Amino acid sequence: MGVLEDFLKKNAITEIESLLSDMTGNARGKFYPTRKFLAEKEGRLPETVLVQSVTGDWAYNHYDIVDARDRDMILVPDTNTLRIVPWADEPTAQLINDCYDSEGNPHPLYSRTILRHVLALYEKEGLRPVIAPEMEFYLVQKNKDPDYELKPAEGRSGRRETARRSYSIDAANEFNPVIDTLYAYCEAQDLDVDTLIHESGAAQMEINFLHGDPLDLADQVFVFKRTMRETAIKHNIHATFMAKPMQNEPGSAMHIHQSVVDIKTGQNIFNTDGKYSETFYHYLGGLQKYTPNAISFFAPNVNSYRRFAPEMAAPINMKWGVDDRTAGLRIPVSSPEGFRIENRFSGSDCNPYLAIAASLACGYLGMKEKLRPSEPSNEEEAIDMEEIELARTLEEALRLLEGCPEICEIMGQQFVDAYIGVKRSEFETFNKVISSWEREHLLLNV
Repeated sequence: MGVLEDFLKKNAITEIESLLSDMTGNARGKFYPTRKFLAEKEGRLPETVLVQSVTGDWAYNHYDIVDARDRDMILVPDTNTLRIVPWADEPTAQLINDCYDSEGNPHPLYSRTILRHVLALYEKEGLRPVIAPEMEFYLVQKNKDPDYELKPAEGRSGRRETARRSYSIDAANEFNPVIDTLYAYCEAQDLDVDTLIHESGAAQMEINFLHGDPLDLADQVFVFKRTMRETAIKHNIHATFMAKPMQNEPGSAMHIHQSVVDIKTGQNIFNTDGKYSETFYHYLGGLQKYTPNAISFFAPNVNSYRRFAPEMAAPINMKWGVDDRTAGLRIPVSSPEGFRIENRFSGSDCNPYLAIAASLACGYLGMKEKLRPSEPSNEEEAIDMEEIELARTLEEALRLLEGCPEICEIMGQQFVDAYIGVKRSEFETFNKVISSWEREHLLLNV
């Protein structure tokens, strides 16, 4: 515990947030006084927190998944995730835990465990994935009544955006005070953020992360989402990572750039003599074949499927193409050393551990099965890529996951059963709500 104690002493830390990500990607855990944290040999939390839905309900099948006695998990902090909490009133640190069952095994229902397992499959093959996420989000006016639609936040000028202003420097500068605070918070936490741009939606932004280790980047996205929300609150607005927060604005994505390197040589295996390698095509074929079955990890909420609309620049097809943003799988133009695939399916509402694990799992299956992708898209096809080839609802996506033994095996059957239980519980809760559309159009017309 030397490194941990030195960090806490150097920063005069008086309180520690001991964290884990639940299945929905939300932070759970405990607050500890520093002295108590250092004295405790192992943290504990009931394992049922891993099968709780975003509404606070339990997975409908949770007694079939976890012990009815609601046993504790053992929490082991990963000191690589030790960071300051820059928005806290008192000197506070945060740590992300790994979770173990009572027998000392990695807990099979924990998101971080699933990503670690997928990375271990690559390591057995002498390979190491490299990823770079891009996070989109909206800055919105504080919304205290869910019956009212969201409105874009006002900028420094006191005005709201009313037009699409992609990559606009002036539009981004409207939120300079927010951005300055965000960068200060990110620097204090050693988050590897690269660039910030204004996206196409009103008060919609995108933060890009530097490429690196998938587990580390998943941790950083997990921390960043908390950081962005806290930054917004400090400036009396909200930041939302909902996939489709406003009816007439585009959705928000977490695009995942991914490549694979040979551990021994450090070389990108997607490159052979300056051309895309056979392994590149196998990996791409895996993404094409298995993404429809894994889509519930990329689009995990009932709202996620509103994002998949042809007119809103979201991926709705399983095509791939070089520098083609109409395709679900885009190959950015790069030097051979930087050959990579951009998975554009994930919404910003995803659990980053699970979305990254699922994307890598699809590519892994493609390499093991030596799959071949379709022919790349061309200019004529790009104009007419409006046929939706994905599930349209969370319920449909869960059925596709259930019917795919290959994805279930890699992600873990017990975990998949629990995940489906949590998400079906959310879907059924949502399905009970009678919407204003139904009252408007059906009340007196059917």
